[in-house]
Amino acid sequence: MELRIFTEPQQGASYDDLLAVAKATEDNGFDAFFRSDHFLKMGSVSGLPGPTDAWITLAGLARETSRIRLGTLVTAATFRHPSVLAISVAQVDHMSGGRVELGLGSGWFADEHTAYGIPMPELKERFELYAEQLAIVTGLWETPEGQTFSFEGTHYTLTDSPALPKPAQRPRPPVIIGGQGKKRTPELAARFADEFNLPFTDPDTAVAQYERVEVAARAEGRDPKEIIRSAALVVAVGRDEAEFTRRAEAIGRQPNELRQNGLAGTPAEVVDRIGHWRQHTDVSRLYLQVLDLSDLDHLELIASEVARQLD
Repeated sequence: MELRIFTEPQQGASYDDLLAVAKATEDNGFDAFFRSDHFLKMGSVSGLPGPTDAWITLAGLARETSRIRLGTLVTAATFRHPSVLAISVAQVDHMSGGRVELGLGSGWFADEHTAYGIPMPELKERFELYAEQLAIVTGLWETPEGQTFSFEGTHYTLTDSPALPKPAQRPRPPVIIGGQGKKRTPELAARFADEFNLPFTDPDTAVAQYERVEVAARAEGRDPKEIIRSAALVVAVGRDEAEFTRRAEAIGRQPNELRQNGLAGTPAEVVDRIGHWRQHTDVSRLYLQVLDLSDLDHLELIASEVARQLD
């Protein structure tokens, strides 16, 4: 089971805060550091000092880490033109020595679009944008050097693009798709995804959606096993009940609710919960949503008392 650290910087984090967590992620042996791609806080937190751009952050971390994978859960299709996104991610992939992964979604948080004047079409159009972006980003990366890439869609047209720069990873960095849509989401995953991620759900719901992706993959002529199954869950671990309760309170959550919906409790409880997820869903990768970025001891505890018990 791979464990990845997943952060939500829009809730309040500077680049230096994220750098400290990324270095702790690497030092403690976790597989990857991921971050959300949002421009507005959620809930009652202050959000200070304000949002940080996901791909600028990852570019910096690419030069200040050496082993961990780096990526987004997830970049919104509404935020960037797909050609610009393809260039940015390819550059960060080179800056990291080929350690980048792109999580791409349709976009959903209306308030951040309003706050920063970013157009947010209705859901049907957003999914059209999303599908075209996936085709363009992967098409640009996969076009052989010396050839050009053209695309004519409803929302984007590219004509004889040189499709440069190429990412360091060939044919391209892994693409992560997720969500609980029952038809279009599995179809897009079958066409483009190297990994399918389900955030903040229960094992039974996850199994049903993973099975939809499997059906769609077979219809697309793909082996479903080519698509990694993953999930994202909030994490709060304490050596004893008092430490766990303190960590739950620090992120504004009730201990009982966290135990039910996340990976929470003592190390033994969390190991058992991960085992339940693995047994019932066949996931091989978990994103641990760490919400208190100042608590680096939390990462050390998870690494020493949880990760070491997982094969």
